[in-house]
Amino acid sequence: MSSKPAPQPAAADVRGHDAHFMDLALRLGRRNQGNTGANPAVGCVIVDEDVSPPRIIAVGWTGREGRPHAEQVALARAGDQARGKTAYVTLEPCAHYGKTPPCAKGLIDAGIARVVTTFDDPDPRVSGRGNAMLRAAGIAVVTGVGSAEARLDLTGFLSRMERGRPHVILKLAVSPDGKIAERPGVATAITGPQARAHSHMMRAASDAILVGHRTIIVDDPLLTCRLPGMTDRSPVRVVVASAGLIPLQASLLRDVSVTPVWVLAQREPSPGAWTALESLGVSMIICGGDPEGVDLARGLHELAQRGIGRVLVEGGAVIARALLEADLVDEVALFTASRPLGPAGVDALAGLPLGAITQSERFVATGQERFGEDRLTVYVRRLQLTI
Repeated sequence: MSSKPAPQPAAADVRGHDAHFMDLALRLGRRNQGNTGANPAVGCVIVDEDVSPPRIIAVGWTGREGRPHAEQVALARAGDQARGKTAYVTLEPCAHYGKTPPCAKGLIDAGIARVVTTFDDPDPRVSGRGNAMLRAAGIAVVTGVGSAEARLDLTGFLSRMERGRPHVILKLAVSPDGKIAERPGVATAITGPQARAHSHMMRAASDAILVGHRTIIVDDPLLTCRLPGMTDRSPVRVVVASAGLIPLQASLLRDVSVTPVWVLAQREPSPGAWTALESLGVSMIICGGDPEGVDLARGLHELAQRGIGRVLVEGGAVIARALLEADLVDEVALFTASRPLGPAGVDALAGLPLGAITQSERFVATGQERFGEDRLTVYVRRLQLTI
């Protein structure tokens, strides 16, 4: 068999129903978003195109911690029926041997006749090699279907591969006058139950949730997903603490063995300073920095090295400002409540005006929803809209 890849398919190879089945594959991929470890959350649909209308044979999506891959699940469900059929996959099938054989080889061995996918996997172990394997085996490969939607779904994975850091979503809940608390040191419920439920859905779709040390002291949050039936979807909890210390009585330390806690610290402590936290299972990550605090850019890089692709930042004001000023925010979820808190309240961005988001050329508003009396406006970094 020749190793020379076949020519790229002509536009005529794109069929009228391709967008429909790719949309289904994308929706399947989202089922485990934030729950697939270092691997991308991919969806796969195997379709019989020789009947009218085309018939779905099997579906699959990436499993927890990234195994099994979506293609492997769909092929196992299809069995012998996969031969001669079309596979819709939301990312180029992998071409390398890891804990499992390449998905490209699995598609070839199953006798798949046609593969429709979005774009080349930027992982250097793949990067076009998967599609080349398929074409070399005589499989028709169509790319570019649903690519814009797939890039939005896979922002975390793509950010790790292309920028060496996670996709950072800053979530803010503010009063109409731009406050996050009634006064310093007082935990304040800003939004209502519907908005809070949506926030928990955002946690479930994230790989990690990040807060500052002061948020742990003031709010004592659990930082878990507490929607019914979704407690196992809680993300890794990351605390930025220059000295690496958080109170041993903090609520989030009660279940470290179930939902991990990582601390981004400035430097190694004196002997024994972290012993109690580490004995509970807390992981310490040294990030360096200056006397003012942790090097957040390096901290995000360290998270990416550990497989974190989507980071949801939930507090506090100092961390939010620092990330914005360092140009490390890719998306902002701004919840605005209806009740003002007054001039004694705590500024959402530690003195930086909210216009740094709402009126910045860096971000553009891409959508708005209402949750009861609260409004959610999503702002996305302009650069992402051009990718």
